[in-house]
Amino acid sequence: MPGKKSNSINDLLLFILFSSTKDGKCSFQKLVKEFFDAFPEISSLKGYPQWPDTRKLDRPLRMLRKKKLIKGDPKTFFTLTPQGKREAKDIAKVLGQKKLL
Repeated sequence: MPGKKSNSINDLLLFILFSSTKDGKCSFQKLVKEFFDAFPEISSLKGYPQWPDTRKLDRPLRMLRKKKLIKGDPKTFFTLTPQGKREAKDIAKVLGQKKLL
């Protein structure tokens, strides 16, 4: 991750999971809310910018699970794996969120 620009939805999802959970667990509903609050311009429904589009998170979440950076599913909750946590910390540094570390 060093030297990589952080701007993909995958990276932003890792960052949100890292920064918005205190116990390490995040429900899908909370993840959608936090992601929409932080990045409404890329997560809103087309034609309805005041509402989040959950479909925009589906494929990135599956990709993060496939890469073994997160565990979980929308019916339970999501958690970062140790590798996912390391990458999320790197992303937080890139985004200038050093206070979260």
